[in-house]
Amino acid sequence: MPTPRTACVFGASGGIGRALCEGLAAAGCPRIHAGSRAGVGPEGESFRPFAFDLADEASIAAAAQAMRGDPPEWVIVATGVLTLPDGTGPERTYKRIDAAAMAEVFALNTIGPALIAKHVLPLMPRDRRFVFAALSARVGSISDNRLGGWHSYRASKAALNMLLKNLALELARTHPLGVVAGLHPGTVDSALSRPFQSGLPAGQLTAPEAAAANLIGVLAGLTPAQSGRVFDFRGEEVPA
Repeated sequence: MPTPRTACVFGASGGIGRALCEGLAAAGCPRIHAGSRAGVGPEGESFRPFAFDLADEASIAAAAQAMRGDPPEWVIVATGVLTLPDGTGPERTYKRIDAAAMAEVFALNTIGPALIAKHVLPLMPRDRRFVFAALSARVGSISDNRLGGWHSYRASKAALNMLLKNLALELARTHPLGVVAGLHPGTVDSALSRPFQSGLPAGQLTAPEAAAANLIGVLAGLTPAQSGRVFDFRGEEVPA
C-alpha cells in the first residue's frame, strides 16, 4: 500500500483522529503533523504536534505556514461535531431548529474544513499525487436521505460534500494528480457517536483503530479520476 512521506491530521486528539495518526505511522509514514486544539498529539518520533482552532482562521494559517518547509502529501481533516459542547444534540424535527446551534454546527463541520483547505491546499505539489480528505457522513447524502431529521448535521455534511466537489474541480486545472475526497468511516466507537450507540445492531460499531485502517486503505487506492466524491470505509462511493 503506498503511504505518504509526510501527512497531516487535523483533529488528532479525537478517537478516530488519533487512530489515523497511529495508523499512518504503522503503515510506514515517517512524519505526521498532528493537530489539535491543545497542541497535544500521539507520542513518538513520527509525530509533530501543533495547535489549531477551527474557529480561529489565524491559527489555521499559522499551522499551514509552519508546514511550508515540510508540506504533507496527505491531509486528513478528522474534525466534526454531532452534539455540541453544551449538550445540544441533532434535531429530530424542524421544530427544534435553533439558529445559533445550527450556525455552530456549520462552523465546525463545514466552514472549519473550508478554512483548512484555503490555507493547506497551496502547499500541495503540482507534479505528483497528493490527498486532501475530510470526514463526512452518509447522512450528508441528499439522494440517500430516507428518514429526515438531524437537520443541522445532515445539512452541514451535505455542504461539506459540495465544498469537496468544488475543490476537486478547481484543483484539477492546476494539480491533475491530486485527490480530494470525503470519507464516511461508519459508526465509530468515539465521543461523537457515544450518545447514539444504544440499540445498534451487533457488529455495526467499529473500533477507531479498525476504522482508521479502513480509511487509510481507501485513500491509498483512490485515483484523480475519483476526486470530488465521498467514499465509505469499504471504498464504495456514497451517493450525492
